[in-house]
Parts: sequence; structure tokens; C-alpha cells
Amino acid sequence: MFSIELVSRDCVKCLVMPTENGSKVLIEGYLGDLESLGVIEGVMLEINGSNGTMKMDLSVEEIAHLLTSKTSQKSSAE
Repeated sequence: MFSIELVSRDCVKCLVMPTENGSKVLIEGYLGDLESLGVIEGVMLEINGSNGTMKMDLSVEEIAHLLTSKTSQKSSAE
């Protein structure tokens, strides 16, 4: 699950909602300058920008696993 709340429709670059089933949905916008980054109750990543907020279900453990995985992949490539 995720949510994006922007301060204005001017912050939306592109929103594509096709009428056909199976077609891709696209949401692009501008969160602006990063103001804060945190995890709510250990289970939801919250990114706050000057133009809005994005929240997604991503736990501290999942974030740590992804960062560790990325770091080890990068080290083995060098």
C-alpha cells in the first residue's frame, strides 16, 4: 500500500489511468526538497518533501535488508 499527498495539482507531472484492464498506471510528480525521512511505527516509510508526502508499507527490516543487499551487490561488482 502507498499514498501520495501533494500540496497542489501543479506538483503532478503525469497521471495515466487507462480504461483497459491489465494496462499500466503511471503516477509522476514532484515531492520537492527533502524535508524528512522516517519510519512510522516500524512499518511505514514516510518521505516528506516541500511539495508533499509519500508513505509506503515498508518496514525497518525490509529497508535494512534492501540496503544490505544493495551494498553487497555493489561490493561484489567492484
